[in-house]
Amino acid sequence: MGTNNTSFDEVEKLLQEIGHKIEELIAKGAEMSGEAKVEVEKKVETLKKDKFSIEKEFYKRKQAFEEKYHSKRATVSPLLEQSKTHFHAGLKALSDAVKNLINNK
Repeated sequence: MGTNNTSFDEVEKLLQEIGHKIEELIAKGAEMSGEAKVEVEKKVETLKKDKFSIEKEFYKRKQAFEEKYHSKRATVSPLLEQSKTHFHAGLKALSDAVKNLINNK
């Protein structure tokens, strides 16, 4: 899950950058006057709504992924432990076979 956590972290960072850009637009919009100011304020409100809906969808999907990951991990962990035991037994058998081969020569 390390890679996926990194991906989620990158998306969160991107959302934060978008928020900072919106704040910059708000500051620049405050300096404007007349029709330009009204237009910038409308765009900023639209961007805020879009950002909010994107964040909401992101966190919803992140939570669903984490729940699915944890449920799959709970199912797979016993199988991995069993495979680990078989793998160690196979390595020991291979090691014993190599030792016997060397000792018989």
